[in-house]
Amino acid sequence: MPKSSKKKKDKAADFTKAKLKLGKGKQAPSNAVDTSFKARSIALPVQSIALDKSADAPTTKRRLTFDDLIVHLKHYNAGTRRDAILGLRELLEAHSELISAHLTTLVNNCVRIIGDEDASVRKALLSFFTWLFRQIPRDDLVPHSPVLLLFITSAQTHIFPEIRIDAVRFLDVSLDYIPDIVTEGWGQPGGGSHGRRVLEGYIGILNAGTTFGEGGDTGPVQATSTASVVLSPTSKLAILRSLANFLSHTVAMPGSWSGAVLDAHSAALLTPTWYFSSSFASTSAFDAFETLMRPVYYVSHPGTQRGRGDARTWAPEVSEDSEEDFVGDFEFAAAAKLVPWTVQDLNNVSAELTLPTEDQHLGVDKLDPEVAAAAQVARTLHPTLVSTFLDCAPTVFSPSATVAETELQLVLVVCRICRSLYGRILQDAAESGRSHETAETDLQTMLSYLSPYFPFVANGQVIAKRDVKVEQCFQALNLIFCELSSCLILASQVNGRRVITSHGNKTRSTRTSRSVLPRSSTAVISARQVERVSEYIIQLLRGEPPSSGMEATLSRPITPQAYVSLLPSIWSLMNSGTTEANDASTELFSAVLDHAIKTSSTSAVKKHTIDFIGRLVLLDREPEYLGRFQIGRDQGQDSKLQEWLLQLPKTAWELGGSHLPVTETIFRLLLRLSQRRSRLLNQTMCTSLRSRFVPYFVIAHPTRGKLKGPYAKLPASSPLRRLVLDLVATLVGQGQSKKDSGDDGLVSAVTEAVDGTTEEAYFAGIMASPHRTGLNVVGTS
Repeated sequence: MPKSSKKKKDKAADFTKAKLKLGKGKQAPSNAVDTSFKARSIALPVQSIALDKSADAPTTKRRLTFDDLIVHLKHYNAGTRRDAILGLRELLEAHSELISAHLTTLVNNCVRIIGDEDASVRKALLSFFTWLFRQIPRDDLVPHSPVLLLFITSAQTHIFPEIRIDAVRFLDVSLDYIPDIVTEGWGQPGGGSHGRRVLEGYIGILNAGTTFGEGGDTGPVQATSTASVVLSPTSKLAILRSLANFLSHTVAMPGSWSGAVLDAHSAALLTPTWYFSSSFASTSAFDAFETLMRPVYYVSHPGTQRGRGDARTWAPEVSEDSEEDFVGDFEFAAAAKLVPWTVQDLNNVSAELTLPTEDQHLGVDKLDPEVAAAAQVARTLHPTLVSTFLDCAPTVFSPSATVAETELQLVLVVCRICRSLYGRILQDAAESGRSHETAETDLQTMLSYLSPYFPFVANGQVIAKRDVKVEQCFQALNLIFCELSSCLILASQVNGRRVITSHGNKTRSTRTSRSVLPRSSTAVISARQVERVSEYIIQLLRGEPPSSGMEATLSRPITPQAYVSLLPSIWSLMNSGTTEANDASTELFSAVLDHAIKTSSTSAVKKHTIDFIGRLVLLDREPEYLGRFQIGRDQGQDSKLQEWLLQLPKTAWELGGSHLPVTETIFRLLLRLSQRRSRLLNQTMCTSLRSRFVPYFVIAHPTRGKLKGPYAKLPASSPLRRLVLDLVATLVGQGQSKKDSGDDGLVSAVTEAVDGTTEEAYFAGIMASPHRTGLNVVGTS
């Protein structure tokens, strides 16, 4: 029954008229043909059928050539772009000759994806650039730096914060290989130079910017971005660390205690002397003092001889074979030998010589543009640095919690930036006598936040685990705190005004003697702070842990980098006229002498101890020295200084033919003291020195007889040998004016050592001279 009913309905459906409903269109017939169609495009940038591929072209494992990979860098798919970067490294590692052949094409196409919106592409490109720049000679990379920095600085201002942060990482790679190009013109007003655009990019990311240009550091503070982005601690650490690296290449001076000093190799580490400049009446007097102990013959590496341009060997008569030359430094002539002069260079020289400025008429030095730019940047970044430290300090210095590595690194990098900026600014104050009140005030504010935690030590849990990396960070913080404190003291000491004296058409600027520090400049440098800095330095010199440490540790010797960074602090405390520093000066000087006496001859710190203490002794006979530190006030200190001087012949004997710069410094120091009739070199001291120098030339062995001493290990025909002979003649000449013979076997030992050498005639000549007590020969002027 149901089946027959369904059949009837199906038959009736063929003749039933469909009813139309409102809003429904007319239905298509069942036999209608659909004529609609769809079309899609196929992208074929390069068709293999039309491409003439060479069988010899290098390819990757996926059979992609260099040109194929360059095309894939522009692909719409992020994975394809990332694979193209990886393929380029694979291809160039296997065929390194392609780098130089296609360098322009490679750089121009890769820099376009620095601001890629995909994070994996940027990460792959950063790794590729890190590898690629190591393969390219610097001279080949420099011509491509403008386009590279153009895209990096553009990415610094990208709308997405992630791209801005990655742009900073690309800057880090560029700073490792072309730092001078990245920092070029950073202090010039306007945004036309690479360095200025990079600096403005840093400040813009930190949302700490001001409008550079009109008004300088006195202009109103304006936000550099309309969208304020809150950076995570990790991102802020990456930016501030890169900024600290940038500043270390811009505001660091040769011989100064920059951030590079702590990271430098001890063999190439120089002893800074800039902190002595504020204690001299004029710049020329300090320059003359600075060259007294500077190594002349062996500076960088043993066996590398470098004669000073103004050193000449005196001859009684002119010889045709001699190469006579003017004695002096002529900067313009020397520069012309290296770099061709342009018309603009000649115009600049002419303008400086013919149109002196008002400051030159008054005898006042112009403000260094680098110092002015550093002061502007320091003022701009000060709120950001303070807020960052205050955010991280409770976590880092909490006595009950484990130190967070990110926050600890943030505190360290903030202090590094302060050292670079304020160190350069206040170093200029110490050298030129110019006042930087704003920088001093900001530095005092920063030190007031740091002072409650000094000395910085790790908590008990970290000490138990002996985390060396954390301990090194805390030691770096302590050293920076000491440096900043000393820098503020040195700048405050320069409150004497320059006195202008005129003679005809010439002017000369000098400094008056230093007076006691004004309380307005040293209000923050309290007696307690000075005492704690002095205690920390003494403990570090003795190898003791900080007094506030929770657990005693084994003593460890001070590193050369740490010793060099402490020298400005040591000098500022010993030379300070404040009541707070006077009590700490005596104990600190004794600790410095004890450390220098106990340091072994082969230690890397030895040469720095000789440089520093030797200059302290030489200050006694400087006519234009105006500082307060003086030797001879304490009999105990003079005895220790004489003990240190008597140890120098032993040091020279142990060094032998190695460490020639240290050997030269020792003999140059003793020669200077002998020529200047130092109060430390009395008759007893001269006799002891002569007897101690005998083994340096001839050694009397009980079984082997007489042997040659370390003097024979010095390079043959070396000027250093003549410097040693000059000292011998001077010591012997001073002794002959007294009751003793002035020999003590030294002359016979030297005569035997120089027998048959080129120095035999030289030694005989200076010994026959009636004025050998004041010898002033080659290399000793």
